[in-house]
Amino acid sequence: MGKITSKYQVSIPKALAERVGVKPGDDVEWRVAGHEFRVVPGRSTEKVVSTEERLKMFDAGTRRQAARNGRRRVEATSTRGWKREDLYDRGRTR
Repeated sequence: MGKITSKYQVSIPKALAERVGVKPGDDVEWRVAGHEFRVVPGRSTEKVVSTEERLKMFDAGTRRQAARNGRRRVEATSTRGWKREDLYDRGRTR
């Protein structure tokens, strides 16, 4: 349990701060939820990822998606028994 000082300052218990990854000097956001306060760690607590690492993750995601797209094409044509083009002629007289 914490106390509010005469300057309206609040201390965060060390165990709780360590649990959510807040360190001295980090920004926090105060939110009101009904009759409660919620303290949300600010953006400064997020892990900073380098441009090189972000590009590696993007390339890996692109490869995974390309592999999924390749599997779908093969599976879709072999199991469903119809082609996408068939949908456009449905319900029309020929």
